[in-house]
Amino acid sequence: MPSYLEKRSIRYPIFGLMGITVVLLGILAYYNWLFALIGLFLAILPFYYLFQLNQKHRKETEEYISTLSYRVKKVGEEALMEMPIGIMLINDDYYIEWTNPFLASCFDEDTLVGRSLYDVADSLVPLIKQEVETEIITLHDRKFRVIHKPEERLLYFFDVTEQTEIEKMYQEERTVIAIIFLDNYDELTQAMDDQTKSSLNSLVTQILNKWAQDNGVFLKRVSSERFIAVFNEHILQLLEKGKFTILDDVRETTSKQNVPLTLSIGVGTGVSSLPELGSLAQSSLDLALGRGGDQVAIKQTNGKVKFFGGKTNPVEKRTRVRARVISHALKELISESDKVIIMGHKSPDMDAIGAAIGIQKVARLNQREGYVVVNFSELDTGVRRMMKEIEKNEELFSKFITPEQAMEIATDDTLLVVVDTHKPSMVIEEKLLHAIEHVVVIDHHRRAEEFIHNPLLVYMEPYASSTAELVTELLEYQPKNGRIEMLEATALLAGIIVDTKSFSLRTGSRTFDAASYLRGQGADTVLVQKFLKEDVDTYIKRAKLIETVQFYKEGIAIAKGEPDQIFDQVLIAQTADTLLTMDGVVASFVISNRSENMIGVSARSLGDINVQVIMENLEGGGHLTNAATQLQDATLDDVEVRLKEAIDEYFEGRKKE
Repeated sequence: MPSYLEKRSIRYPIFGLMGITVVLLGILAYYNWLFALIGLFLAILPFYYLFQLNQKHRKETEEYISTLSYRVKKVGEEALMEMPIGIMLINDDYYIEWTNPFLASCFDEDTLVGRSLYDVADSLVPLIKQEVETEIITLHDRKFRVIHKPEERLLYFFDVTEQTEIEKMYQEERTVIAIIFLDNYDELTQAMDDQTKSSLNSLVTQILNKWAQDNGVFLKRVSSERFIAVFNEHILQLLEKGKFTILDDVRETTSKQNVPLTLSIGVGTGVSSLPELGSLAQSSLDLALGRGGDQVAIKQTNGKVKFFGGKTNPVEKRTRVRARVISHALKELISESDKVIIMGHKSPDMDAIGAAIGIQKVARLNQREGYVVVNFSELDTGVRRMMKEIEKNEELFSKFITPEQAMEIATDDTLLVVVDTHKPSMVIEEKLLHAIEHVVVIDHHRRAEEFIHNPLLVYMEPYASSTAELVTELLEYQPKNGRIEMLEATALLAGIIVDTKSFSLRTGSRTFDAASYLRGQGADTVLVQKFLKEDVDTYIKRAKLIETVQFYKEGIAIAKGEPDQIFDQVLIAQTADTLLTMDGVVASFVISNRSENMIGVSARSLGDINVQVIMENLEGGGHLTNAATQLQDATLDDVEVRLKEAIDEYFEGRKKE
């Protein structure tokens, strides 16, 4: 059936029919004019009727279109004025030219016309200036999605308050899984009798259960040293705001019982899949333990990690069993490879070079050639002295190669050992990580967010003083078919001495064991002191940096180099170490240009202040007592301001705890 409008739009072909009729009548008149006259009379009546009918239909159609136009216009006016969508027109000076009644009602005003946006809603001005197409803003406790049409100077306001509330509720109710681990439970309870162990378990369980009850957390103990906690995003936000005080509660309470137990917590969040949440939680826990424990790591799907705690010096808890297992695993990997390439971090120090020489010796003890990658243009004074001594040993010196040579000799069966770092961006030649599939990581730094992808073997012990100490222990369990040479033992001992500041910092019983072993292998302590000597120019430069020192807070010293001077990282670090020896200094920070576009910050502390946390706020990292960062495209003054802000934030966090 045709629609009403289609009926009204019908047009009868009157003029066409009239033309045909006239032709037929003309032919008929040629033969008989009488019949033609009668036919003409008969034709006039229907044509008249058809004409009248057509006029009627035309009039009805015109009336319908007029009515429809009026209705459409009326609907448009009602939509513009009464629909729950705000509309605003502004001029170039940010004055309101017109709004619909709905928008005026949102502001509890009769009219907004003639008023300035700065007075009515100044949050709209940046949106208009930057020509942002759409953004959600808050006006009078309601959320609006604002759509901006710059050409028309027009703004649409859609009320999304309920939508944002639902989204917020959904986000806050998302499930979070946490794994709570008692860091040193096995070590503490190993020599305890059953009654004492039961008392400790009861104490820890009581503290954790109270914490769970107070915060609405479901907690379940799954083993002697492991708990599973389930809660939601809202509770996680509250725990983050409180800086996870459960860490301090457990540490302080157990310390009073002379059993200094600490917690590590790995949190999985940001996804709806429970298996994936569990994997994130375990990964976060591994990260927390790799950084020394006594802290919380929160890993999200975007790769970002938040850390809380970690304010105590890590307690040595690695065992010789683990060292023996790692040493055996390394031996197997070396035996399966055709050669070993060892690489440390950029601008290698004594620890990196010493550890690399130690691994090169491990390779040789297993009948494989080992090569140490060195960029000879990036060596500091002490390492250069060591290299000059190594040059006297032709066989050992021949095993030092450039990054380009390493790329040339690498094969599918080559093993790459990275020492004294675990960050891809810090290694001497990152291309080697992509060229060699089999990678081993040996490091003593706390694990950072950035990590070498998929290594075969990882030996990371933040409780160790140095990587050289770890490598020395690995050497003890290697085949005894060759003796460690004096220069190799001396290089390893130099790495330990440098990183411990002559056994004054981060020194455990295992550190002295390793040093004793190396001394027994012929390490020359006099030669180590020769490596560590400094020239007069370096001493003067360091003294000039120290002259700039200022005390920001009690016990915190900050030194800053001149804008036109460039210092290497070693000198900056030495200056921070020297400041730490001054009376009344508990933490030191040195800021200086490392290059034209890079500024370095070295941080040191005696342990009361966690400089690692402060440096992490400046995109750096390190240890509790030894940390650093490098910042691109910034000025010395800007970095100083950021450093002071990070220090303030650190102390504010401690007050809250």
